[in-house]
Amino acid sequence: MRGLERGLVELSRGQALPLRALFTTIAVAGALDGAAIGSFACDSLDRARLMLFAGIKLPFLLLASAALCLPGFFAINAVAGLSHVFTRTLRAIVAGQAALAVALGSLSPLVLFAYLSGVAHASALLLNALAFACASACGHVVMHRYYRVLILEDSRHRSMLAVWVLLYALVGIQLGWLLRPFVGDPHAPVTLFRQEPVSNAYLVLVQLVLEVTR
Repeated sequence: MRGLERGLVELSRGQALPLRALFTTIAVAGALDGAAIGSFACDSLDRARLMLFAGIKLPFLLLASAALCLPGFFAINAVAGLSHVFTRTLRAIVAGQAALAVALGSLSPLVLFAYLSGVAHASALLLNALAFACASACGHVVMHRYYRVLILEDSRHRSMLAVWVLLYALVGIQLGWLLRPFVGDPHAPVTLFRQEPVSNAYLVLVQLVLEVTR
């Protein structure tokens, strides 16, 4: 426990941690939070499979979103003449991902409490979207702390940081939608992925907000 606490303190302060430790943090914290998210309406052994599915898919979502964005982001950094420090940039990105995963894990008790309180499916979806938004903000704070030295050395890194945040948000939201279900509809069969045509996550999110606020 002391080792984990020390690691979280170093992460929050923007101190360098081994990439292996950061990836382990993403995998473990992401899996635990995914299992919590997938526990919605878990009233049978069959429904419990959603916990396993979500526990696998959530860390994959975090890592795959970053992996999809990295080639384009590297190209943008190379055009800007910043490719020579991309290893340090990568560490900042992974540290932000680790902080996001830890923040999600810390919010999972609130999600579970809401589930036990009997929230509707639409409200559960929106609650988890808000949890992701809060956790993403925590990840950005930690990533910026790692980025501070880079920005002091070259102010162009500030623009690169903004580019990354935009890229990751656009890719992550849509990929998360494609990997659904995470929460799971209690009136639908348990599946690893939804057997539906590809749709736009942003339009669905607007419709969800309108449904909850009626």
